[in-house]
Amino acid sequence: MASKKDVRYLNPIAIDTKSERYCRFRKKGFKYIDYKDGDFLLMLVNEQGKIMPRRLTGTSLKYQRRVGKAIKKARHIALLPYVADQLH
Repeated sequence: MASKKDVRYLNPIAIDTKSERYCRFRKKGFKYIDYKDGDFLLMLVNEQGKIMPRRLTGTSLKYQRRVGKAIKKARHIALLPYVADQLH
């Protein structure tokens, strides 16, 4: 029979090797996210024009809400497109 030395796992054991996430807005001391700065807001939008989620960007909840409002304002006054095909 198999001993404890011969135990094999189907999936590798999870080891915490993830890099530390941080909010870029808190780190740099942002007070206001400007909706008129289209180039900056393009960094927070994916190729299809969707707002990047917090889990990917590492943005805190407070600033993610501000980013969403700024992007929506910029879309409303036609600084950013609502839908795009290969935006970047």
